[in-house]
Amino acid sequence: MVCCNRRCGLLVGAVFGAAVAILGGILMAVDDQIIKGTVVKEAVIEPGTTAYNNWISSAAFVYRQMWLFDVQNPQEVIQNGSKPRVLEKGPYTYRVRYLAKENITAHDNNTVSFLLPNGAIFEPSMSIGSEEDYVTVLNLAVAGAYSLVPKPLHFIVENLIKTTNSSLFQRRTVREILWGYPDPILKKILGVFSPYNGTYDGYYTVNTGKDDISKVSTIEKWKGERQLSFWKDKYCDTINGTDASSFAPFLDKEKPIYFFSSDICRSVSSTYNESIDLKGIKVYRYVLPPTTFASPTVNPDNHCFCIEKLVTKNCTLAGVLDVSRCREGVKVFISLPHFLHGSEYLRQEVLGLNPSEEHHFTYLDIEPITGFTLSFAKRLQLNMMYGPSKVITVLKKVKDYTIFPIVWLNETATLDNATADRIKAELFSRIELLETMQVAFMGTGAAIFLLCLLSYCCIRKGGR
Repeated sequence: MVCCNRRCGLLVGAVFGAAVAILGGILMAVDDQIIKGTVVKEAVIEPGTTAYNNWISSAAFVYRQMWLFDVQNPQEVIQNGSKPRVLEKGPYTYRVRYLAKENITAHDNNTVSFLLPNGAIFEPSMSIGSEEDYVTVLNLAVAGAYSLVPKPLHFIVENLIKTTNSSLFQRRTVREILWGYPDPILKKILGVFSPYNGTYDGYYTVNTGKDDISKVSTIEKWKGERQLSFWKDKYCDTINGTDASSFAPFLDKEKPIYFFSSDICRSVSSTYNESIDLKGIKVYRYVLPPTTFASPTVNPDNHCFCIEKLVTKNCTLAGVLDVSRCREGVKVFISLPHFLHGSEYLRQEVLGLNPSEEHHFTYLDIEPITGFTLSFAKRLQLNMMYGPSKVITVLKKVKDYTIFPIVWLNETATLDNATADRIKAELFSRIELLETMQVAFMGTGAAIFLLCLLSYCCIRKGGR
């Protein structure tokens, strides 16, 4: 009877072990679904989720480094028609995007609207020099007036330059150039980023992803409109993708991602470049392809971004984007720093530029399971234009149209150690726990099954 009980117990143990091992196999089979369910739940933009907490206000500080182009030979340019020679000066670093989103309004159609407040605080410890450093740069008013005033009326610009004792170039402090100064020609505050503090970007209306997680963070409207109106073309006016702070989870690195940037007034794509380790988290690095600012002769999709055919050599010039239509008429050209990926002509007309793929490219480091952007570097250059004139004295020696660099910026952020640990604890620890449970169940179950089965066989053989 005792032998029978032993045998029965071992049989029960073997069955139990097999059941535990099978449970581990089942967990492995449904692993992806469990992980996906966890991620989808936390990626929706609604109160209580990981995505919402990160979305309200970035945990990582965003810094904007800026280098100004100091003109070394201003008088030679004006008096002899020499090509300008510039020297990069900086960086002057500011903390930006430190303010939480405002006027957050949830809508019934699974969208949420908000304003992005602008603010900048100078960071002396991260800068080379102070805001009171003097730099010789292109005169914003002269360049702007040259672009906007028709040639038959250039005598008006000439009179304004003479009566205000202005010139093609001006020497001002970094603070004035970036954030504003009273301009004697236009009788208004001028500055590369003026006005900035106290202003807003948006309204943005984005999809929460509640009904369809593939649409999470996708911009539905900007400033209340589903399309832009700058480019007068359906393709170029399309608002495509997110604001680049996050994307839909479960990234496929074979497919490009899309985001809209109000800085350049258009949507762009970004492609997978490599996988890297960021504070113990595997991320996909996406970069802007060289065709982003290519001429329409190379990238036909850019045909509607070409506005000024005279300056861009009948749209064959690569590397610059005329954003004057979305800058209240001010003739501003956006490019990558030092005209990276731009036509050689641009660097021939302004001496001292040295584009570097390593230092001047834009990238996003995205965690592929959640779609969260954990680190980025947005690098852009702001340029203005001037050209020859028979009437304006300071431009009489100029031989050709010149797209002149004013400042280039490197806006960066990366998650800190505490945020990295929290992400790993809130998401990846669950995944790791699930995987550990799978292995434990299968291993323990298989061991119990084999031990009980072997013991049963031994007892049965001994009973004979």
